[in-house]
Amino acid sequence: MMKIFVAGCGYIGERIARLYMKSGAEVICTVRSPEQAYRLDSAGFTTVVSTFDEQAAIPPLDFSSAILFYLVPPPGGGVADSRARNFIERITGTERPAKIIYMSATSVYSDVGSGVVTEESATSPDSAMGKRRLDAENAFREYGGANDVPVIILRVSGIYGPGRLPLMQISQGQPLLNEDESGPSNRIHADDLAAVCIAAAERGSGVDIFNVSDGNPSSMTSYFNSCADALGLPRQHQVTLDEARQVMSPLMFSYVRQSRIVDNRKMLSLLGIRLRYENLAEGLAASVMTCYHQ
Repeated sequence: MMKIFVAGCGYIGERIARLYMKSGAEVICTVRSPEQAYRLDSAGFTTVVSTFDEQAAIPPLDFSSAILFYLVPPPGGGVADSRARNFIERITGTERPAKIIYMSATSVYSDVGSGVVTEESATSPDSAMGKRRLDAENAFREYGGANDVPVIILRVSGIYGPGRLPLMQISQGQPLLNEDESGPSNRIHADDLAAVCIAAAERGSGVDIFNVSDGNPSSMTSYFNSCADALGLPRQHQVTLDEARQVMSPLMFSYVRQSRIVDNRKMLSLLGIRLRYENLAEGLAASVMTCYHQ
């Protein structure tokens, strides 16, 4: 029986876990809360409650011959991913997993000013979150090299899907950057991302990196406007870049300042991916319909 370990079984992890469960695999998940554990236990999964915030608090974990998906986001603050490093330190010396898939982010890339980034592009992130993501990539690579474990890194763009649309920001009328000052950004539907993760486990080898996006970039402003239209809500008002610096949170401002096009051709060709939602309009329509029928 195939053994799957999903560290961080949340929005994407649960999709991966359920797809593997349908195929008859043994699936073990880590979650942050007892409430999450109870819900997944009731669905037939084996769960472990841990936040990875303290190495000593991580319980013994059996990874022997398992495919390990690490989807735990970095903590806030600093430029190192202490959770990933705590996790890796805890599993060092135990039975090695067969393969590791780490879900990173495109924020690891340098600012290219609306240019195109491939997997070979420079990684010198401006944001603290990008630096934490890059630190985790390096930590997993070091572990894989020292223990002869294949490590596949997925650099994921913005995730959207049912329950993951910017409803609060739109409802509150939070300001958007002017369309003509908003550069290209990238996205991937949650269902397509789960499929990419599984394809990486099946077809990825050695130490490899894949950009993950739907291949159809548009500005963050255009994305929020499309979400508002799909949800039947008024569009948010727009502000200049100087005004945005004053009225947006530092995190949101860092998002709207990012400007790059993510090249996904390697993902499509080497992982054999056929996206369900390469068109944002179709992806949003499916996301809204799913929310209304839940």
